[in-house]
Amino acid sequence: MELGSIVQFLDNKTILVTGATGFLAKILAEKILRTQPNIKKLFLLLRAGDAKSAAQRLQNEVTGKDVFGVLREKWGSNFKSFISEKVTAVPGDITCSQNLGIKDTTLIKDMYDVALGINTLGAKHVMDFAKKCANVKLLLHVSTAYVWGEKEGVILEKPLYMGETLNGVSGLDIGEERKVVEEELNDLRGKGVTDEKSIATAMKDLGLQRARKYGWPNTYVFTKSMGEMLLGHFKEDLPLVILRPTVITSTYKEPFPGWVEGFRTIDSLAVGYGKGKITCFLCDPECIIDVIPADMVVNAVIASMAAHAGQPSDIIYQSGLFCKRLDDFAYKYFTKNPWINNEGKPVKVERVTVLTSMDSFHRYFAVRFLLPLEGLKLANIVFCQYFRDKYDNLNGKIKLALRLIELYGPYLFLKAVFDDMNTERLRMAVREGGTEVDLFYFDPKSINWEEYFLKTHLPAVVKYLLK
Repeated sequence: MELGSIVQFLDNKTILVTGATGFLAKILAEKILRTQPNIKKLFLLLRAGDAKSAAQRLQNEVTGKDVFGVLREKWGSNFKSFISEKVTAVPGDITCSQNLGIKDTTLIKDMYDVALGINTLGAKHVMDFAKKCANVKLLLHVSTAYVWGEKEGVILEKPLYMGETLNGVSGLDIGEERKVVEEELNDLRGKGVTDEKSIATAMKDLGLQRARKYGWPNTYVFTKSMGEMLLGHFKEDLPLVILRPTVITSTYKEPFPGWVEGFRTIDSLAVGYGKGKITCFLCDPECIIDVIPADMVVNAVIASMAAHAGQPSDIIYQSGLFCKRLDDFAYKYFTKNPWINNEGKPVKVERVTVLTSMDSFHRYFAVRFLLPLEGLKLANIVFCQYFRDKYDNLNGKIKLALRLIELYGPYLFLKAVFDDMNTERLRMAVREGGTEVDLFYFDPKSINWEEYFLKTHLPAVVKYLLK
């Protein structure tokens, strides 16, 4: 793989970024504008009804954020005019099959047609749109390394094929999945269910049920997997790159260390622990937890764009590096930097109790919380009913721990290592280019994880998420 100057590649390019208010998309947009101000145009797709609403969202939720602070300082009083010249907010929605809901057709050459809508069907809608864009050079799709669910061993950078399942159960049909959703919604309406919370709960349950039927642990990775299937099956001659990051954390260096927005996967655990609401957790102590800072993901995105634009491409890049003992990092940080509660008192944390099985988890909560409150009978009822929101009278610590385990449990027992040979070849190509290694870095082996978590990530979580 030969790779010239990435900065030069970005010169005079036109790029469309979907999900522009998302955490990763903001970092990507900022990096492109900061490293190559001669970008021709950056179109940012925002969910909005019209151009005025999209422009307001651009200002309030993208360029007005702290992540653009370095760029804002660089351009000074010219910042607004620079953004106005280089960035266009495009009102649209990837769940819309007709041109992504875009009314301004200057982006496209010809005209053409919610986890399922965004992660699965949305991916195909973007691809269909890309096929009709004038002089399209590349479609880069950000997926997740966890599309292979709870598979053990080495996870290769290989594609998922249409209808493939993780447990061997046949019959996965994406068109049928869409019908299942429509039938469930019609059934709820027929029963007179109209409140949003009940509908959301029913759809959440349905997604989990369908995911587990075919071997995936949750709705998110199931729908992302089906999105990959659609892209691979219908791409034709469109150059396609799929990037599969692991758990994305705060920025490592750029535009400054420790910028984060919205609770990332492991941050919910850190926050709950720091506030004293989590005293135990269910996981395998030897479990490998793969994480990757957001700016490294963005650099991999840009490098892969430069490497494959305009070339026949169908390649998958996985990025991440295992990092153990996150509970130890959290203990060290919150011991030295305790969270101050609403009463103005520091919260003293203890080392988290690691429970290695559901049986030990049940016993822990029954003895420590439920027995003094309601008795073992209630404990058994709650555990059998899967701890849903209907148990509003449950102790807050129990509800929080159970909710987090439902969300993240599958990853806390994962016995997998993500192969990244394709990504390593891309890193080698950047290194051989010579001059931009420090600008487009994405090698997680260079990270001192303890220093990163104690001095960068956890302080960022406290600053931006706990405020």
